[in-house]
Amino acid sequence: MLKTFHGAIKHTGWRCFSLASLPETHAMLKKTCRDFAEANLKPIAAKLDKEHLFPREQIKEMGALGLMGVNGSPEYGGAGLDALAFSVAVEEIAWGCGGTGTIVSVHNALYVNVLEKFGTKQQKEIFLPGYLDGSKIGCFALSEPGSGSDAGSLLATANLDGDVWILNGTKAWVTSGCESSAAIVFANIDRKKKHKGITAFLVPMPSEGLSLGKKEEKMGIRASSTCNLILEDVKVPKNNVLGNIGEGFKLAMTVLDGARIGISSQALGIAQAALDCAVDYAGKRIAFGVPIIKMQSVQQRIADIACRLESARLLTWRAAALQDSGVRFTKASSMAKLAASEAATFAAHSCIQILGGMGYVTDMPAERHYRDARITEVYAGITDIQKLVIADLVAKEYGIDTR
Repeated sequence: MLKTFHGAIKHTGWRCFSLASLPETHAMLKKTCRDFAEANLKPIAAKLDKEHLFPREQIKEMGALGLMGVNGSPEYGGAGLDALAFSVAVEEIAWGCGGTGTIVSVHNALYVNVLEKFGTKQQKEIFLPGYLDGSKIGCFALSEPGSGSDAGSLLATANLDGDVWILNGTKAWVTSGCESSAAIVFANIDRKKKHKGITAFLVPMPSEGLSLGKKEEKMGIRASSTCNLILEDVKVPKNNVLGNIGEGFKLAMTVLDGARIGISSQALGIAQAALDCAVDYAGKRIAFGVPIIKMQSVQQRIADIACRLESARLLTWRAAALQDSGVRFTKASSMAKLAASEAATFAAHSCIQILGGMGYVTDMPAERHYRDARITEVYAGITDIQKLVIADLVAKEYGIDTR
């Protein structure tokens, strides 16, 4: 269905936000995604969270809408839309269910878009069909138990044996690893070269020697599964090297810029859901003879949430617009991720404060929004790392080297 927007949505640069509003076509897309989320995700979000259920049927429905290949090439079944469209779609899905927002964001940004950018025609013909219509899910395996923010120190190895690479190691925190049919796995062909030896591989799932660790019990985003991938002499054909040998670290850092826009958008959706919950409750809850929304203390909290949310949304849209323009957007995506994730945590925390005791029980969604929001400050680069990235790039603009 999103293909109906293809052609109508064209990059118009930052000027499209001169009035702090979306272009008409993106606004139509936003409504389409909101209608889906309201009808198909919001009513079951609590159940998905409580029972740790993967929304398989909803994924298929989103695939039919084009949401599992927002930026994917129409040649392989994708919607062919821009980065701003991706941001809008993820925000609305996350508004309905934070965990489902994670699935959509990671699958698009760290599987589909990576293949679109770095895959050969042969690789795309094998690893994209079915992944754009919701039939299959892909995952991204970069982190390890001892290698998170320091991605250059990963220990997984890849050794060439004739026409195949032999992969060994353990990859951690793999989103949708339990449900995926293929993984983009990063391993080092020469540890002495450190990050210059890191190479990306396309690994079908299942593969002989590849096993899954336990499904992690998480604080939030429980509709999304997280597990380890354990590689024991996994054979990968030479043709399955993604990008160039030894340039996997560069590839990962490049695609993580786009992934941060997805995480920012997910955070926006969670923050918006928290604000909606807070305002709705405050308008109905009577204390001292009046709805509590008439109390200045509550109004101040709502104003703070709204300002942080709108500020983060504009930063996220700006990062998406810069990505669409083809210029480097690392600082913009880190700023968006920092602002949006902190806005989500703040909004969810403030929502609980406004609801009081009702915010602390599972009868209301406030506590789920809080748990879902916390991960947005952690994955795709924790808050502290985003600040380092931003500060380093700002210093460089002044001609100062911080290293």
